[in-house]
Amino acid sequence: MRRLVGRPTTVRARIVALVSAPALALLALWTFTMVSVTGELRALVRLQGVYEDFGTPVDTAIGQIQIERRLAAAYLGAEHRTPATRDLMEQQRRTDRAVKAMRDAIRDGDRDRLTGRQRQALDAVVAAAGELEGLRQRVLSRAISWDRAVEEYGALVEPGFGVQSALTALQAGQLAREAQVVVELVRVREFVSREDALVAGAHAAGRLTDRQYDTLTATIEHRRVFERTYVPDLPSDSRALFEEFQRGELHGALTRSEDALLRAGPERAGAAVAAVSWRTTTDRAVTRYMELCTRAALNSAERGRAFARQELIEAAVVGGLGLAVMGLSLGWAVRGARRISRRLELLRDSADLLTTRQLPDVMARLSAGEEVNAAAEAPPLADAEAEPDEIGQVGRSFNAARLAAVEAAVRQATLRRGLFAVLLSIARRNQTLVHRQLKLVDTLERRTDDPEALEQLFRIDHLTTRMRRHAENLIILSGAAPGRRWRRPVPVADVVSSAVSEIEDYARVEVPPMDRVGIAADAVADVVHLVAELLENATVFSPPHTRVTLRTGRERGGFVLRIDDRGPGLGSGPLHQAHRTLGHPDDFDPSRHDRLGLYVVGRLAARHAIEVTLHESPYGGTTAAVLLPGGALADLEAEDPEGPEVPEETEGVSSLPCLP
Repeated sequence: MRRLVGRPTTVRARIVALVSAPALALLALWTFTMVSVTGELRALVRLQGVYEDFGTPVDTAIGQIQIERRLAAAYLGAEHRTPATRDLMEQQRRTDRAVKAMRDAIRDGDRDRLTGRQRQALDAVVAAAGELEGLRQRVLSRAISWDRAVEEYGALVEPGFGVQSALTALQAGQLAREAQVVVELVRVREFVSREDALVAGAHAAGRLTDRQYDTLTATIEHRRVFERTYVPDLPSDSRALFEEFQRGELHGALTRSEDALLRAGPERAGAAVAAVSWRTTTDRAVTRYMELCTRAALNSAERGRAFARQELIEAAVVGGLGLAVMGLSLGWAVRGARRISRRLELLRDSADLLTTRQLPDVMARLSAGEEVNAAAEAPPLADAEAEPDEIGQVGRSFNAARLAAVEAAVRQATLRRGLFAVLLSIARRNQTLVHRQLKLVDTLERRTDDPEALEQLFRIDHLTTRMRRHAENLIILSGAAPGRRWRRPVPVADVVSSAVSEIEDYARVEVPPMDRVGIAADAVADVVHLVAELLENATVFSPPHTRVTLRTGRERGGFVLRIDDRGPGLGSGPLHQAHRTLGHPDDFDPSRHDRLGLYVVGRLAARHAIEVTLHESPYGGTTAAVLLPGGALADLEAEDPEGPEVPEETEGVSSLPCLP
C-alpha cells in the first residue's frame, strides 16, 4: 500500500502527532470556549461606549417625537389656531434634525460592536421614524383625531424602549435585573409625556370624551404603578436619586396636578389645571426623569464593566492555566517521545554495529584462526533491559539474538575450520600419492625404450601432473601452502612451460621466446600454479579450434605476462565479479564452484603481491595480465652443468613442449 504523503516517518514524530492531535483539538475547543465566554464580557466593557454612540441619539430623537406628539394633540384639539400650527411646524423641524442625527449615528457607527439583536432593535427604530412623515400629513390635514394621533405617536416611540432593552441585555443575574428596571423606569418618562399630550388636547378642545379621559387616567396610574414597583428594585445609589426626586417639589407638583385631573372628570379635565403651570411641570419632570434614567443606566453600566473586568481576569487565569496544562502535556509527550526514540535509536545503532562491524570483525578473526569468546564479543545492552515495557522486551530479545548470532558465527567458523582441516588432510594424502605416482612414472620412463610405451607413460605423467594441481587447489583453498619448494631461482620460460604442461589442452597454447628473467625460489611453485589456472580458464572458455597466446615484457619495475584467448569474453557484470573474486580471495564461497580457479589465483597472487587483472582481449576474448613485482623476481645463477634444479617432494619441473 502506498504511504500517505506527509505521514510521520519516525517513532518520535508519530508519538508527538498522536498527542498533538487531541491537544490541538482541546486547544481549538478552549479557544472557542474562551471566545464565547469572553465575548459578552468584552461587550459589557464596551457597553458605555455603545450606549453613548447609539443609545443617546435614539433617546434624543424619542424626546423630540414626544414633544411633537404634545403639540400635534394641541393642534388637532384647537381646530384652526395659527399659534398651534406654528409651534407644531417648528417642533417638526427640531424632530427632523434629531431623527437625522439618529439615522447618521446608526448608519455610520461601528456596528461590528453590536449583537444581532441590537442591530435589529436599531433598525426597528429607524423604520418607525420612517413612518413619521405619513403621520404628520394626516395630522396637518386633520384627517385624524388628536387622541388617535397620541396613540400613533406612542407607537413610534415604543421601538425606542426595545433599543434600551437590547443595549443592556448583555448583563446576567442581578445586573440583568437592574438593567431591566432601568428600562421600565424609562417608560415613566413616556407616561408623563403622554399625559402632557392628552392634557394639551383637552386644553385645546375644552373637554375630553369618556374614552379620552379613560386613557388619561390609565396613563397616570401606569406612571405611578411603574414608579412604585421599580424604584425600590434599583441599587442603592440609583434608588437614592429617585427617592430624592420623589421628595422634591417638582414631583409633588406633578402628583397634585395628576390628582386634580383625576377629580375633574371628562367634562372639566381641560380646566382642571392651568396650561402654563402644567406644561412647565411636565417639561421639567420629563427632563428630570430622563436625567435620572440616564444616571441609573450609567451606574448599571459601570457595575457591568466592573463585573466584566473581574470575569475577564478570572477567565484569563483559567485560560492561562488551561494553556499551561496543555503545554505541559505536550512537553511531557515530546519528552516521552524523545526518551522512547533514544531507546529505539540505541537498539538500531546496536543492530547496525552488529551487522556492520561486530559480525564482520568476528568472522575475519575466525577466518584468521583466532579464538573468539561469543559472550565477550556480544555484551548485552544494559539500558535496553532496564525497563519492563515492550522496548525492554525487544532489547532483551535483541541481546539474545545478537549473542546467538555471534555464537552461530563461532560455531560456523569452527565447523568450517574442521571441514577445511578434513579437506586439507585428504588433499595432503592425495598429494603424497600423486608424488609417489610421479616418481613411479618417472622411473618407468627411464627404463623403457619403446616409443609407444613411452608415449603412454608421458600421457600418464601429464594426467598425474594435473591431478597434483587439483590436489594443491584443495590445499590452497584450505589456507595452507603446497609442499613443493625450490632452492634457487627458475627462468620464467621454464615456469611458463611447467604451467602449460599442467593443463589438458596444452597443445593449443603458444609460448613465445622470453627474456632471461628468473622467478624467486619461494614463488616458483605458486607462479606455476597461478599461470596454469589462468591458462586452463583460457582454454576451457574459448573454442577448441582457437589458440591461446602469451605475451611477455617488462613493465612498472616487474615482469608482465599476458594470456589472450579468443573466447566470447566477459560482460561488465561478470568482469566486475571476477575482479572482486581476485581482489578478495579470503571471501571463499564454496557455493560458487564455478570460480574455484579464480579463488586459487587470488590467494596465490596475494601471497607474493602479484597483480592479476582481466580485460578485453585484442582478439575479442579476454586477456589475463599477470604483473610479477620485483619481489617475485630474482637474478639467475650460472647454468648448472648437472641440469635444472628439481623441487623438493617432486621429481622435477616438467617442461612439455608446446605445439606450434
